Amino acid sequence: MSAEMDALTVVNQLRDLAADPLNRRAIVEDQGCLPGLILFLDHPNPQVVYSALLAVRYLAECRANREKMKGELGMMLSLQNVMQKSTSPGETKLLASEIFEILQSAGKEEAEQAEAAAASCQRKAHFFLGSNNKRAKTVVLHIDGLDDPTRRSLCEEALLKIRGVISFTFQMAVKRCVVRIRSDLKAEALGTAINSTKVMKAQQVVKTDDGGELMVPFQEDSAVLVEENTDIPDYLPEEESPSQEQDKAVTRVGSITDGMGWLSTAANFLTRSFYW
Repeated sequence: MSAEMDALTVVNQLRDLAADPLNRRAIVEDQGCLPGLILFLDHPNPQVVYSALLAVRYLAECRANREKMKGELGMMLSLQNVMQKSTSPGETKLLASEIFEILQSAGKEEAEQAEAAAASCQRKAHFFLGSNNKRAKTVVLHIDGLDDPTRRSLCEEALLKIRGVISFTFQMAVKRCVVRIRSDLKAEALGTAINSTKVMKAQQVVKTDDGGELMVPFQEDSAVLVEENTDIPDYLPEEESPSQEQDKAVTRVGSITDGMGWLSTAANFLTRSFYW
C-alpha cells in the first residue's frame, strides 16, 4: 500500500472516530493524533485535507477541546493556509474558515454563555451543528430507505453532487442524516437529490416550539434545481470506514475502547511518516 493510501486510510478513520462524541476528548489528548491532523492539512492530496478538516470540525464541537486545539502548534496557521491557498476548493475553504472562527473565539465563550443565559429559548435553536457560522446552517433529514451501507453510499453520492454541502453525518440507527450546508442553499435541494435515487425518500426534521420534533415532507411537485458540485474532492470510499454495521452511526456508540487501540496504531503511523 502506498504512503498516500496510508495517509488516506489514517485520516479517514480519524474522521470517523471523531464523529463519535465519546472519542473527541481522547483524540485531542493523544500526543500524536492532533499534530498529525495538523500536518494532514498541508497534504498535497485534497481528499486528505478535506477529511482532516472534517475531523478537526468534529473535535471542535467539544467545547473542552477548543482551547487546546487553538494553542496546538501550527493549527491556526495551517487553517489560514488552507483558506488562502488558491488551489483549495471552495467548500474546503469554507470549512476551514468555519473552524478558524470557532477556535478563534475560544476563551471568550464563557462570557458569551453568561450573556445568553437569559435567552435560553433562543439557545435551544442553536442545538444543531454549525450554529457558530452565519454562513452555514444545518438540516436534519429523516431518510426512508436508509437501511444498509449500499444505500448510505448512494445517499453520499447524491449529497456530494450538490454545490453548497459542507459536510454530513449519518445516524443509521434512526435513519437520519445531519447535513451542514451554506446558508443560501435550500433544504429542498437535499430532498430532491435524495429522492432522485428512487429508492430513498427524505423528510426534513424540524424543532417545534415545545422542544419536540416534526417531520416535514418535501413537496414532490416542486423540485428544486440542484447546482452540481464540481470542485470538491471525492468523498473517501466507504470500505475505509472502521464500522460497516448498518444499524450504527458513523462509528459505534461506545467504541472508545476499540478507538483507543486504533489511536495507538495511528500515532505509530504518524511517527513513522513525519518529523516533529
